[in-house]
Amino acid sequence: MRITICGSIAFIDKMIEHKIALEQMGHEVFIPSFQARDEKGNAITPEEFYRIRHSDKMELKWFEDEKSRAMGEHFELIEGSDAVLIVNYAKNDILGYIGGNTLMEMGLAFHLKKKIYLFDIIPEISYKEEIIGMKPILIEGNLAKVS
Repeated sequence: MRITICGSIAFIDKMIEHKIALEQMGHEVFIPSFQARDEKGNAITPEEFYRIRHSDKMELKWFEDEKSRAMGEHFELIEGSDAVLIVNYAKNDILGYIGGNTLMEMGLAFHLKKKIYLFDIIPEISYKEEIIGMKPILIEGNLAKVS
């Protein structure tokens, strides 16, 4: 199965770990290929991107361009996949965190009739009903349930 992993970039280390495990199970797996560039065009890490984003020196045009490009690339991966795995650990004091971007990725997968696997619980957030409505398959941290 072709699987695209989605989630907060804060979980990138877990995404890489899950990618390796799923590949060992025979799946073809994609993670965000977030290769941002700073204002001078130099490649930067996702961590550096978010550091700049939250600084008072961030240029809006630069952020718009980088975020738009990254979202488009990831949407294309979802489109070419059979399923998405939503990696949703605790973040910002929310168990099973799913942020706005990940919610959009889930919505796209739902619209395209892809399987949606949810790694952890459905979080207690304002858009919980929308997540439930997409009928994610809860795997409770067990990647063997991805099939």
